[in-house]
Parts: sequence; structure tokens; C-alpha cells
Amino acid sequence: MKPILPLLLAVLLVGPALAETKKTPAPQAAPERHAAKPAPAKVISPDDRAYGALQRGYYLTARDIALPLAKLGDPIAQTLLGEIYSRGLGVPRSDPEAAHWYEAASKAGNADGQFRYALMLLDGSAGRTDSVAARGLMKSAADAGIALAQYNYGQMLIEASPNSGFGEALPYFSKAASASVSDAQYAMSQMFAYGRGGLQADPEEARAYLAAAARNGHMLAQIELGIWMINGRGGAKNVDLGAGWLRRAAARGNPIAMNRLAHLYKDGIGVPASKVEAGKWSVLARRADNGDATLDEFFRKLDDDTKKAALEAANRFRPS
Repeated sequence: MKPILPLLLAVLLVGPALAETKKTPAPQAAPERHAAKPAPAKVISPDDRAYGALQRGYYLTARDIALPLAKLGDPIAQTLLGEIYSRGLGVPRSDPEAAHWYEAASKAGNADGQFRYALMLLDGSAGRTDSVAARGLMKSAADAGIALAQYNYGQMLIEASPNSGFGEALPYFSKAASASVSDAQYAMSQMFAYGRGGLQADPEEARAYLAAAARNGHMLAQIELGIWMINGRGGAKNVDLGAGWLRRAAARGNPIAMNRLAHLYKDGIGVPASKVEAGKWSVLARRADNGDATLDEFFRKLDDDTKKAALEAANRFRPS
């Protein structure tokens, strides 16, 4: 799948799900005393068979089923072929073939095809770049309920109008965030954190969106949530959980998290104080061009054995 647009909101690193209420089920009504009618048989369409084959890894079978339908103008089959060729599933990867079928599907009004073709028009893989056409297709896909399109169209609105765009983007970000798009959840956290798009600044709401994005694997959200928890911003202070989020992002290789984690180990905040661990993460942060004078001075003052242990630990590190 093509990557979604990069986040345009400013990232200023200064730094719960509600319990579900268990409901008592309503009493069941007594069954009616007559013979039950058999359910109508489900009709499996060729499109269903093609997608079923695709999901099971029978890519050529999926293509062979979809191709005659696509040539007859079936937009679902056309989108499936676009997916096969864009990802090289059982066939050589071909952007021209993918663009051909995605464009056909988008012209037929298929929302998924519109979204995929819009991305190809944006990055030039369609054989041409057309941001105007891409924006129109992205809006159509977003309005049709494609969650990733909603997030991307919101980004387009902000890019086109940095002042009023936040307000226009808000409903799209909100819908995409409700569909668990982590980038949209992070975007909503920034909107609430800094009072953009007509929203009042609300640190608690911002932190809730940060937590949702962090749980969905959004690395910047993990870093920012960790810092917010350590500082007690937007909710209760929890240095242990905050350190845990920073440790998770650092383990994935994020330089910002590496730097913050080095300081935590140096000062024993949320983690046991450890010169070796602090040295290890300071070395990794420095290698990623995110060191600082305080960590450099700390490392220089370590004894030789501790420096050696820290360097060996840094050399063994592999991002998870």
C-alpha cells in the first residue's frame, strides 16, 4: 500500500481508556411456535471469489477471476487488479498497470480506487503528478468513508490553507481517529493540545488521543505520551508508565526516545538508575545525531569499565 501523507502538525515534545460498563442482558423473549424458514442461500459473486483467492494467497487465481470482470467495467475487480499490480502479488510489480486499473475504478466511483489512484497521482507513480485531481479524488474517497482518505484529505486542507485549514480538517481527522487511524489520533491530540481548528485547548482530551495513538503504535505519540505522563500533563503523573512508553519507542530506534531514556537512566526517573544503561542510550542517541552536552559530559566522566560495558551494550542493540 502507498504511504499516507506525512503529518504536517507541529510536534512540540513537552512532555485511558474509560472502563466499560457491564450491562445486564435484557430477558429473552420466548420463541414463537412455528416452523423456522430456512435462510436464503448466500450468493457468492465472482468478486467474492477473487478476493477470497487473494486473501488465501492464490494471487494468479484472483487475477484470472478478476481480469474478465474488470474488462467489463466492474470497479471492484478493477481495484483488486490495481492492488495485485501495485504490490506485485504473484506478478511483476507494475505501477503503470496498477494506475490503469485504479484509474478505471476511480472513474466508476469506487472509493477505494479513488483513494489509491489519488496517492499515485501525488507521488508520481501514476506516470504523472496531478495534485488538483488527487485532491478531488481524495475528498470523494473521504466523503465515502475511507478512513485513510479522511486523514489524508485533512492534511491536504491544512497544507492548502495553514490558517483556516485546521477547522476544515477537524471533522475528517475526527472520523479517521474514530476508525483507529493512528496518525489521525495523533493529529487530534495536537489539535486539542494547542487549541487548533476552533477547539479549546484541552490537555486531558489531548492525552486521551495520545494514548490511543500510542497503543496503535504511533511512535511520536508514544514519545509524547511518555513525556506527558512523567510531567503529569493532561492527567495523573506516572513516571513508571511514562518511562515505559519512552523505552518502547527507543527500542524501535527512535533517536528522540533514546535521548530521553538516557536521561531517565542517568537520573533514575521511572527506571532504576544505571550508568551502563544511561551510557548505552546516550551512545545510541549520539550515533543518531541526537545527543546533547549533558549526556556527553556524563559519558566522559564514566570509568573505563563502565564505558566499555555501555559501548558493548550499544553495539549489541538492534531495533525491535
